[in-house]
Formats: sequence, C-alpha cells, structure tokens
Amino acid sequence: MDGPEPPAEAFEPIMVGNLVARLANTSAEIKAAQSLRYRVFYEEMSAIPSDKVKATRRDFDRFDEICDHLLVIDTKRTDLPGGVVGTYRLLRSTVAEEKGGFYTADEYEIGRLISGHGPTLELGRSCVEEEYRNRPTMQLLWQSIAAYIFYYDIAIMFGCASMPGTDPKALAMPLSYMYQYHLAPPALRPVALKERYVDMRILPEEQIDQREALAALPPLIKGYLRLGGFVGDGAVVDHQFNTTDVSIVVKTDLVTEKYMKHYDRKSRRDGEDEGL
Repeated sequence: MDGPEPPAEAFEPIMVGNLVARLANTSAEIKAAQSLRYRVFYEEMSAIPSDKVKATRRDFDRFDEICDHLLVIDTKRTDLPGGVVGTYRLLRSTVAEEKGGFYTADEYEIGRLISGHGPTLELGRSCVEEEYRNRPTMQLLWQSIAAYIFYYDIAIMFGCASMPGTDPKALAMPLSYMYQYHLAPPALRPVALKERYVDMRILPEEQIDQREALAALPPLIKGYLRLGGFVGDGAVVDHQFNTTDVSIVVKTDLVTEKYMKHYDRKSRRDGEDEGL
C-alpha cells in the first residue's frame, strides 16, 4: 500500500530548529510515517501485526489511501526513514463521504456527530518517536493541525484515543472520571457500537479521585481535555493494538484560538507555548 496521491498543501511548512512540520508530499514520505507507526505501535506497544504489516515493517490500512499525513521531520536524523519523528493521520468528512467512511465508525456510532455540525475532521494514528515526546514536537503537531482546520474551515474534530492495556477494570479511575466530568453533550456524543460497548461508569462518582484520574491519563487524552474536549459514551477494547479506546470530540474554535493566535504571539517572544 503506497498511500494516496500527494495532497495540496493546506499550510506552509512550520520550522523550529532542525524540526519541520508539513504534510507528506510523496508515497515515500507516507511509508516513512508508516514505519514510525510500526516502531511505536508494534515494537514498543506490542500490537499484533498482520503478516503483511510484519513483512513490510510498516503499519498500514485502507484509510492511508484517502488520508492526509501530517509529519514532523528531524532534518538531521538520517538514520530514520525520511527523518520522520512524529505523525498524525487526517481525514476530512468531504473525503470520507466519497471514499468509504471513517476509521472511528469501526468502533463508534458517529452519525449524530458528523451530521449538521459543518465539516468535520478525523484525527488518527497519532505517533511520536520516544525521544521526541516533548513540548516542541507536540507544539509543531498542534500548530499544524490548527492551520489545517483553519484552512479547511473544520468545525469539529474527533477520533479514537487509546490507553494501554485491555482490562477496563484496571482503568476504572480514568474511565469513570472521563464519563462523569467530560461526557459529550447528546448532539455531539459518539456511542460505542453495541457489540463492542464497555461501560465507562465503573466507579461511582463519589469514589473518583480527580487528581489520580488525571495522572493516569495518557498525555494525548489529557491534552484533548485541556482543550475543552469531550468523550463519547462507552470504551472499546482493541485487542490487536493492546489498548482500551475512548472516543474524543473537540470543537475546533478552541484549537485555532489556542494554537494560532496564542501560539503566534507567545512563540515570537520565547519560542515556546504551553504544551499539551
């Protein structure tokens, strides 16, 4: 699977030092992103690869062909394929409607979410090389996403975010916390498919320690919630990827305000915004 035709640029490349964030322009660059995903998901996180994925040492599926691929490239890392150290997969509703739908629909009913709210954007396959999981890399990713959603006038972004492990009871505190304090309003609320639905209300509200719950959340989910994001109803266990997933929904006006206006102002001053 070589990936889609190179996309039109939705924004100019964003550079900080030897790091540059931009959309993939060639099939080789998409393969480099897939190689990074393989290293993180299969080698680091112990996902179970198909024979083809294992043979190519690249994580891929049918959605790669219709998505834009956001990259963070370290121009000095000649030891890594394409120098790619971070990636996000982006799928606009206008494309998904013509090309077979959204990845999230394999886990969640999203009809209410994608109807009547304007253009939407699915975020997926978020992945960063271990030593680059820091503020500058995340800043580049999020500033780029802000530019992308501004360019395409995206109203809502959504996707599945993962917590390690396939035992929801072991994740009782963060799952219960997200349901009680960050549940999406009904009009924007994805619901896990009936056959995959895991009730997030494992603990009663009075037993939820918010500080403990926040500490247990992966940085990416914590970042979405800090942006005012919501979660859907129900978790989904993904045995292939060794994760428990939740559905995330974010109104993009919050993203553009934080990562365009605020970032532009503050980054000129000290080169660094508050990270996720």
